[in-house]
Amino acid sequence: MSAATAYSPKAPTRAEVDALPGATVVEFGANWCGYCQGAQASIAKALGPHAGLRHLRIEDGPGRPLGRSFKVKLWPTLVLLRDGAEVARVVRPRSAADIEDAFAPL
Repeated sequence: MSAATAYSPKAPTRAEVDALPGATVVEFGANWCGYCQGAQASIAKALGPHAGLRHLRIEDGPGRPLGRSFKVKLWPTLVLLRDGAEVARVVRPRSAADIEDAFAPL
């Protein structure tokens, strides 16, 4: 995984995420996670047509409060938000279609 696509160890607070206006995808994962690395092509393909969509890539793991607040258990997990409220979730997507289907409520 290149540095440009690395998961950020700096996460916003849950209150900051809840206050985000418009559509947002919060992607939880870990840079060393094989499932996360394997899903990157599908994630990029699904997000490609949505260039203006806010996409936060957050490093998750034990003691990471943002992931715990969303009850993330497996990586990668994509949480789709509209004005800070969760509208869809995709866990360990196998294809771009898995992710694209979740965009319907946005």
